[in-house]
Amino acid sequence: MVDLKGQYENLKSEIDTALLKALSEACFILGPNVQAFEQETADYLGAKHAIGCASGTDALHLPLLAAGIKAGDEVITTAFTFIATAEAIRYVGAIPVFVDIDPETLNIDTSKINIAISDKTRAIIPVHLFGQPADMDEIRSIAVHHGLFVLEDCAQSFGSAYRKRMTGAIGDAGAFSFFPSKNLGCYGDGGLIATNDDEIARQVRIYRNHGSSEQYHHDVIGFNSRLDELQAVILRIKLKHIDEYNQKRLRIAQSYNRLLTGSELQTPLIPDDRDHIFHQYTLLSDRRDQIREAVIARQIACAVYYPIPLHQQKAFADTHQEPLPITESVSRRCLSLPIYPEMTEQQVQAVCEAVLGA
Repeated sequence: MVDLKGQYENLKSEIDTALLKALSEACFILGPNVQAFEQETADYLGAKHAIGCASGTDALHLPLLAAGIKAGDEVITTAFTFIATAEAIRYVGAIPVFVDIDPETLNIDTSKINIAISDKTRAIIPVHLFGQPADMDEIRSIAVHHGLFVLEDCAQSFGSAYRKRMTGAIGDAGAFSFFPSKNLGCYGDGGLIATNDDEIARQVRIYRNHGSSEQYHHDVIGFNSRLDELQAVILRIKLKHIDEYNQKRLRIAQSYNRLLTGSELQTPLIPDDRDHIFHQYTLLSDRRDQIREAVIARQIACAVYYPIPLHQQKAFADTHQEPLPITESVSRRCLSLPIYPEMTEQQVQAVCEAVLGA
């Protein structure tokens, strides 16, 4: 689905030199590269604060703690996402309330959010799924009206913008993942929280470092969730290329859409008012499994994200949930095709031939 080896080969000289320099300096925990990456990322996103942490899951968990979300509170989110989104809600003892998705963008349907709000609702977590920003103006309006915390799940959307504002800097906080397959990925686990709220930033920094703001002084029970210095080295290098990478992903997606026009497939929507960075290129078809088998038979990668939506997962069986017809339909019909910056037009054509020949 991605060519991490090819990307590394293109950056090998720069990455190897920078890693050797960091190793020789021997400052491995919250070192100069972590600090520099945090500042560079904050500048890129247009956010006041950017705080590195150990994973995208922690990037979701820590802001909920900082916002005071606790046991018994309800947090509205989508069921069509990776489990980390809802895991973080459960980590603080809160209850995930899943609402349905928009059939075209596959993001949370803002018209369903108001219906789900109760006197226990404390937060909303929109997911910018596959790199397409959710409808943040509508979500912010709802949140302001009801006094709710908005945490953007930006695990798949680094560099995407909604009406000229970068995802992660629109809500009260944004959570990013640097898992290796992400459009901005490191060579292990890594995450980051962006926020314009000084108090949220202060508390997140304490929680990520064993509940400590000063060495051996622990204000709360915290966590060991610090972005690794060597991962920061890699991310600093890749950050310089992220706009180029995202533009290449968009061009590949546009080629897919053009080559698949006229088929029975529902190809991804590319709205005019937001930048879709295509962490995944995901189409919908009633013949999903047949197409998948045909693509695999030609030794071409493809994947299903996500075959079992969260409200149907055993881990959330104790949570009362209404049926989510659009989510359930999409989970049966979705198929993601390979997309990465190093992909050639010939490779795109080969994938489309396999899909259309199914």
